[in-house]
Amino acid sequence: MESVENENQASFSNRVDLTKLNDGVRKIKAEIGKVIVGQQQMVDLILTAILADGHILLEGVPGVAKTLASKLVSKSISVDYSRVQFTPDLMPSDVLGTSVFNMKNSEFEFKRGPVFANIVLIDEINRAPAKTQAALFEVMEEKQVTVDGNTYKMEAPYIVLATQNPIEQEGTYRLPEAQLDRFLFKIEIGYPNLEEETEILLRESQRAGKQLDEISAVLSATDILEYRSAVKQVLVDEKLLKYIAEIVNQTRHDSAIYLGASPRASLALLNGSRAFAALQGRDFVTPDDIKFLAPSVLKHRIILTPEKEMEGATPHEVISQLVAKTEVPR
Repeated sequence: MESVENENQASFSNRVDLTKLNDGVRKIKAEIGKVIVGQQQMVDLILTAILADGHILLEGVPGVAKTLASKLVSKSISVDYSRVQFTPDLMPSDVLGTSVFNMKNSEFEFKRGPVFANIVLIDEINRAPAKTQAALFEVMEEKQVTVDGNTYKMEAPYIVLATQNPIEQEGTYRLPEAQLDRFLFKIEIGYPNLEEETEILLRESQRAGKQLDEISAVLSATDILEYRSAVKQVLVDEKLLKYIAEIVNQTRHDSAIYLGASPRASLALLNGSRAFAALQGRDFVTPDDIKFLAPSVLKHRIILTPEKEMEGATPHEVISQLVAKTEVPR
């Protein structure tokens, strides 16, 4: 009986071949680990979002390696990379591009903006006004830009990595809910612990060259697209689909939440759970995958009631409590 069970487990575990994906993940983690100390959860969530074809919002105080992590990810993948520093005077054309008159042929030519890349780092995204924020809506959701009636498709993979400082409010603008909803994850980055900070100082004192010089490209765009195809084959039991729907549905009826999550959140939790399971070397999703990702998927998609905010509650805490009281399927 035991041998039959082992055979069934072996055949089940080999249903989707994740060998190349797991090798690629190990390589990219090794490259990032050359510079970043700790922050394993942040790295796992960033890689999960890339595998799930989602955008990422990194939030943390200055100096916790938000921008550095984005640069490391882009440098370890052999794709086009661009960076946009958002400021209050930034215009949509500075991001998307603009039509320029060519004197030679007396025609207007479209000059592409920095948003045309495979990985786009938007630094301090909450510093640009609403007009510039709205320019990102189409490209983040539909992977295309429409300018002067012409539509320009983005090349896959296409990932927006944005950073913001949650503390400083001067010269910042609250991100529209419609834009927040387009980010797969909101990743909050905290301070390193004492041991990690000591290791950071030790590495810096011994480092001869620049940090980014140590990083090599270990994956290609083709690799990422191949891994995403494998992720789509990861099994999600029908009971877990209902579990995801129940969690998201509860955000619309909880007394602590003024605005609940949309169906886009359900899809994000489904796709994220598949990618996270593959990241762990599994071709099936477990309830723990869903519970782990739920706060990162949902906390930026809800608005707490004023009363709950006055009590000092955070969206992360409210989502964690909501998940804890949702019955786990057996």
